[in-house]
Amino acid sequence: MIRLPPSTYATFCKGMSLPTLSAVFAEAGHPVSAGGRSSGWTWVTHDAGPGPGSDPDGFSVVALATYVTGFRYADRADLSEPVETVFLASTPACACAHGQNYMVPHCDAHPFQFVHSRGGFEQTYFNMGGRRESRRSGDLLVRELLDAGIVGRDTPAYEADPGFNADGALTLRIIADHFRLPSPPLLV
Repeated sequence: MIRLPPSTYATFCKGMSLPTLSAVFAEAGHPVSAGGRSSGWTWVTHDAGPGPGSDPDGFSVVALATYVTGFRYADRADLSEPVETVFLASTPACACAHGQNYMVPHCDAHPFQFVHSRGGFEQTYFNMGGRRESRRSGDLLVRELLDAGIVGRDTPAYEADPGFNADGALTLRIIADHFRLPSPPLLV
């Protein structure tokens, strides 16, 4: 199984170099704690800490992971194709009253644990583990999640083992495989 280190935000980006992506986050008040490039993806991490904070415009780390794919940063892209990001968080899923609803923004301390963005918009997002994937926005990964028995009407693994995918490790593996995200050294 793969996992993110605890209390970590990871942004994987296709279409920007490591110096460019690091500079974008630093300019927004979010200097990266680690970064690299592998398998066509540039990645940066941030320590989640007690709260992610935001720059003067109010961009949190997860919001900036979406915004780098849009027009605001288009002149910094290295490719002619649209920039694409995958944001992952190893912070707990939001337990706030509104945090269980996928169309309502989460609080800043608990971003969605998975967000895929392109063109400046979140294409798919959801929390991972404990059946939270069924509260998602977007259709990306539905086939893979159905085939794994994580979502859908027929989920025998949950019935046989109530702890099935409780930590979301299987979902993280599906995400990593789908996007061909680099495993070492970030995903352990």
